[in-house]
Amino acid sequence: MTAPSFSSLSLRAELLNNLPTLGYHTMTPVQAHSLPAILAGRDLLAQAQTGSGKTAAFGLGLLQRLDPTQLSIQGLVLCPTRELADQVANELRRLARGLPNIKVLTLCGGQPFGPQIASLEQGAHLLVGTPGRIEDHLRRTHLDLQQLKILVLDEADRMLDMGFSETLDAILAATPAQRQTLMLSATFADAIRTLATASLRDPLLVEIETEQAQPKITQHFYRLPKEQQRFAILQALLLQRAPEMGIIFCTTRQETQQLAEALSQAGFSALPLHGDLEQRDRDQTLIQFAHRSANLLVATDVAARGLDIANLDLVVNYQLAQDPEAHVHRIGRTGRAGAEGVAISLVGPEDERRLDAIRAVSEQACTLEALPATPAASTHPAPAPMKTLVIDGGKKDKLRPGDILGALTACEQLGREQIGKITITPRRAYVSIERSWAKTALDHLNQGKLKGRNFRVRYL
Repeated sequence: MTAPSFSSLSLRAELLNNLPTLGYHTMTPVQAHSLPAILAGRDLLAQAQTGSGKTAAFGLGLLQRLDPTQLSIQGLVLCPTRELADQVANELRRLARGLPNIKVLTLCGGQPFGPQIASLEQGAHLLVGTPGRIEDHLRRTHLDLQQLKILVLDEADRMLDMGFSETLDAILAATPAQRQTLMLSATFADAIRTLATASLRDPLLVEIETEQAQPKITQHFYRLPKEQQRFAILQALLLQRAPEMGIIFCTTRQETQQLAEALSQAGFSALPLHGDLEQRDRDQTLIQFAHRSANLLVATDVAARGLDIANLDLVVNYQLAQDPEAHVHRIGRTGRAGAEGVAISLVGPEDERRLDAIRAVSEQACTLEALPATPAASTHPAPAPMKTLVIDGGKKDKLRPGDILGALTACEQLGREQIGKITITPRRAYVSIERSWAKTALDHLNQGKLKGRNFRVRYL
């Protein structure tokens, strides 16, 4: 079936004429199912992954309804991160090339307020930003959203995961009741459906059935010249790859513990995960890894079973799996959701039989490669980007993510973009902070109060 053309839509001539110059010729499934409803003014709840064409879908809807002669905020796009906000803003500017004098303004944390306030005073048509900074400007009365026509919640599931639920509620309350609202999410979890019920009116539900994408995994099998070189070669490969999040698989609990300790002594941010750990230690290890307070998890197959960790860019088989099916499960933890992943296997002289078994079940060639060049001696491991703080209070103390966010952002030096994932357990709460701001956050929380009470706060 031929994909429909954009020319079948009731779009402004300026927008239609510009699309081919941007490489847009036919609509993706998300665009074909959602754009007619968006252009008709209907609310939308769409399941949309990165790379699905969602930005062009809501971007064309925003630009179609825009009145260029009215210099007021007519469209607002909320994004979970500054990086995504910048990407969306740039794409909106590209789509708007054919329209005269369209002003797109980006408001994100981690940047000074002064220039943003000055830009708001000059006026804009479209606003793209992160929830925390948008709410900050609303609270300080720098921003008026009463002329808003369309509100877009992009990657809504990620914003909820980051603890922005109450922030989104505050922003929604500052917008006109008759606005059009478009919500895009990679998942339709219960929290998303709850938010949709509260913020959308008779929305069109778009849930594209797509074939399960094959993982994009590049495998490398490196022959070890000598068994005793295994650890040195692992260090060199980790320095070369510099993974943001990686799992290293070992065969035994003892080897897992020893390797994690050796990597830590060598300067890597590595944590062990095996069956000898107490449940509390296991839970905290997984929290640190999910919070990006450690780059590497050294694990046994049994301990890693059932883990669902997103954005894993590297898997290393320090020892080949004894079962070839286990090898498939190991490497399948990377390259998920359309992302590209790398799997490295170290093959010693005694591993030929295991390698033959893996070859028998693998759909890729398992060719032994020469080791890559060793990094310069001056190369050092990069620290994990975040540090996790643990607060001695949790759900039983009625603590919520919004309480922690509010307490942290009350510090003028901290913006929401310095604050990462928040996890709350019955008796403790964990919040990750950009490494360079962790001391500021720790001191601020220890000197202040949460919900009118003092809680002990420390590094995890």
